[in-house]
Amino acid sequence: MTEFTPWSGLVGGALIGLSSGLLLLLIGRIAGISGIASGLMSTNVREMGWRAAFIAGLLLAALLFPWFSGQPLPVDIQADLPTMAIGGLLVGFGTRMASGCTAGHGISGLSRLSFRSLAATATFFATAMITVFVVRAG
Repeated sequence: MTEFTPWSGLVGGALIGLSSGLLLLLIGRIAGISGIASGLMSTNVREMGWRAAFIAGLLLAALLFPWFSGQPLPVDIQADLPTMAIGGLLVGFGTRMASGCTAGHGISGLSRLSFRSLAATATFFATAMITVFVVRAG
């Protein structure tokens, strides 16, 4: 049973939209996690500061959630390491093929009315639905 939590979803969505919009307005960058993370591997030192801060914020938010909420982190991973590794490789491959990740296309791209992002997001959702169907049927 999934608990319906409209307020936390509304606040979380608003914060994601606000941070994505501010990143675009203030430094002209798209909030795509794969692009931000892969940019950390580049040699452009001027770009590393904001990228590292963005990724650190993502990690710190997850680590600080239990402290602010008084609840344990609601994550229950039910997959073994090889399955997660294969899944990670497939996500990385798909991210490169789509020239961006779900965050970049689904949040930043759709808000800019990008047709390419619409096609990529539709593909992400269709693939996810097919995957859930196949996994649960088996």
